[in-house]
Amino acid sequence: MRSSSTSLRTRLAALCAGVAATAALIAAGGGSAHAADTPLRDLAAAKGKVIGTAVTGSKLTGTYGDLAGSQFGSLTPGNAMKWESVEPARGTFDWTEADQIVAFAQAHGQQVRGHTLVWHNQNPGWLTNGSWTSAQLATLLQDHISTEVGRYKGRIAAWDVVNEPFNEDGTYRTSLWYNGLGTDYIANALTWAHAADPAAKLYINDYNVEGVNAKSTALYNLVKSLKERGVPIDGVGLQAHLILGQVPSTLQQNIQRFADLGVDVAITELDVRMALPADSAKLAHQAADYKAVTAACVAVTRCVNLTVWGFADSDSWVEGTFPGYGAATPYDANYAPKPAYYAIAEALGGTTTTPPTGACSATYSVVNQWNTGFTGQVRIACSGAALSSWKATWAYGAGQQVTQAWNASCTQSGAAVTCTNASYNGTVPDGGSVTFGFNGTWSGGNPVPTVTLG
Repeated sequence: MRSSSTSLRTRLAALCAGVAATAALIAAGGGSAHAADTPLRDLAAAKGKVIGTAVTGSKLTGTYGDLAGSQFGSLTPGNAMKWESVEPARGTFDWTEADQIVAFAQAHGQQVRGHTLVWHNQNPGWLTNGSWTSAQLATLLQDHISTEVGRYKGRIAAWDVVNEPFNEDGTYRTSLWYNGLGTDYIANALTWAHAADPAAKLYINDYNVEGVNAKSTALYNLVKSLKERGVPIDGVGLQAHLILGQVPSTLQQNIQRFADLGVDVAITELDVRMALPADSAKLAHQAADYKAVTAACVAVTRCVNLTVWGFADSDSWVEGTFPGYGAATPYDANYAPKPAYYAIAEALGGTTTTPPTGACSATYSVVNQWNTGFTGQVRIACSGAALSSWKATWAYGAGQQVTQAWNASCTQSGAAVTCTNASYNGTVPDGGSVTFGFNGTWSGGNPVPTVTLG
């Protein structure tokens, strides 16, 4: 099925309207308890799909570990399997984090997507700074692939064998591999990976190839050529690092044309970044974008996996890479599901029950005031939802300044005050409340500000 640009824009507008109320609720401090009746991994499985997330091994405990294990059917190591991570010095290997992620996945009945074997980036200095003949370089690459794929033989469902081989215009990216080995490095890498684990599905993965364009057409032609030559290639990965409102109108058409070549397709690194700060309108639009991408994958039988690149904003690469942008994932920094989470669930056929509007709120009061000083208090209360952590923010008028706080960690920059929970009082149960207090100074006036939970 092909979607025209006009029809997709119409559907996106409708989706935005449909999730606006949920976005406003979550932005105002909706609960962290899941509202989907069924975990995402089970919804996806019912559609014949696998939903996954990139993870950081050291974080796979507590709430992060609980969500990673319960909501997703596959895990992708964000950095742990890249060459600089596993062989930082020639002949010296560190598999600690990679092993940890694979073990976690096995314990939680999940697949692992290996990422990535051949890339122009995140290679160890001894490799990139070396002076190699073509024969030496080929041997190094074959040994690396054989060692890593062989180590995890039978435990990795799919590998991103070759990552980002193309420029935006569809020409081959100049890199250590292209410069030293020519275009055949791709076919050779796939062949070596297949020899090391014949059961693993082998992918070529790239970004800005989600819609039909010069770059995705170059990838299409490469895959077609590899298939014709009998090179082992099982799938293509569309990374889908998207900007709010820029889901390609030809996404489903593009997925289908790759499927028609006889290969699987995976959305491998999905996130949707927005200009900060986030607000209810942006979160609604983001939810519509997530829903549109998920729906496009659901519509094509051979779109087998949809992976988000980090499921929580606190574990996202976006803010550190694109200054001024962020809030790109389905969960906020406190692991509360955002409208995008519910939109994914709905696109997978799930039904959701969102917490009631205003389920959690914060109330500011002045407990005591004198000359130029005061004691303040904020009460956070929930009814119909619960929080596992919280952040309260407000803006002071001129002359108001927090000087000391208790039961929270508070910072002030200009007029903006941000207070986050202490280690012992982050949980606010349904029907319960917590309070924190502070001393401050004032001059000219001490008006009561409006507190926002975020």
